[in-house]
Amino acid sequence: MNRDDFNLLKSNNTIYFDNGATTLKPYVLADKISDYYNNYSANAHRGDYDISMKVDSEYEGTRKKIKDFIGAKKTEEIVFTYGTTDSMNKLIFGYFRYHLKKGDEVLLTKAEHASNVLPWFELADEIGIVIKYIPLDSNLKVKMEALENSVTAKTKVISIAHITNVVGDIRPLDKIIKYAHEHDILVVVDGAQSVPHIKYDVTSMDIDFLSFSAHKMYGPTGVGVLYGKYELLNNIKPISFGGGMNSLFNNDGFRIYSELPGLLEAGTQNIAGVIGFGTVIDYINNIGMDKIQKYELELREYAISRMKEIEDIIIYNETSESSIVTFNMKDIFAQDLAIYLNKYHICVRAGNHCAKILKDELGIKNTCRMSFAFYNTKEEIDKLVDALKNKNIKAEII
Repeated sequence: MNRDDFNLLKSNNTIYFDNGATTLKPYVLADKISDYYNNYSANAHRGDYDISMKVDSEYEGTRKKIKDFIGAKKTEEIVFTYGTTDSMNKLIFGYFRYHLKKGDEVLLTKAEHASNVLPWFELADEIGIVIKYIPLDSNLKVKMEALENSVTAKTKVISIAHITNVVGDIRPLDKIIKYAHEHDILVVVDGAQSVPHIKYDVTSMDIDFLSFSAHKMYGPTGVGVLYGKYELLNNIKPISFGGGMNSLFNNDGFRIYSELPGLLEAGTQNIAGVIGFGTVIDYINNIGMDKIQKYELELREYAISRMKEIEDIIIYNETSESSIVTFNMKDIFAQDLAIYLNKYHICVRAGNHCAKILKDELGIKNTCRMSFAFYNTKEEIDKLVDALKNKNIKAEII
């Protein structure tokens, strides 16, 4: 599916199974960024001349494309950031710092990415909120009963990844949001692993806040999105100050800041990246999110069935329904296995995948993670399985 659009897949025999970390980039992205730099690389929101106005049109055009892509109501609800981590920090320190108080509880899980843990830890140190964890079941899934039992009268926020980046569990977001809102709890969604793979409609899903990154969905690095319901986002305070986010200031300290979304986009943004991301959104829409999701799940099911043929394989998330497969081989360190697979030009991620608390739940320090994109194939999975079936694998690693 569209493999010829990716130079890395055409130019060598690389088998790229590390899409959960970042995806490969299609020609259309490089072409668009090159076009910007070569033909109209002016600043955004700054000029009264033709090429600057062209930049404005394309930069703000991307904002509208993303609004439509995730089903938001207003372009003002779309804030450009530098990635999911930046989005989460803007949100936690710009909104929840001022809307939570000492003793208020925030619910996480132990499977969350560092970006959805460390900012909350810092806020807990700063204002005294309490961090609690929704227990995971034996398959490392979130069950509604466990979530409901974790909620107290002091619970104000549930901050959770829609799809976890280690075990690929798809959380029952619709049920979580419905229950949370019935109890006056806000829901923060880490969409880094889900927006590239699942069709979103944030309005019908009633999502309060959503963060995601362009680079995990065939777009450029250094571009992210923070979505928030307008009535919530309009009460956020900026954590960065400078050009672009103010309307007026004087030497007495008087200042008037811009309205959304400029309020949260201080300084010169990654203009080339944002414009390029708009082209990638068009590219994804031309393929179709439903088609992408269906094909990736087909790859996952095939991979699980083939990997079960391998002696000494351990699969940690056989029952999950995302494009992530997390595994180890008995008596082989995860990083050593990843290095071994690299000999066959197979790229997988090894480590704790920025979810350092989860290792205690798994009872292991590190795993290998294989994550699919629409350009992967069953033939590539066959080559991975062949490499793992090698009878001399342990000797070759040593």
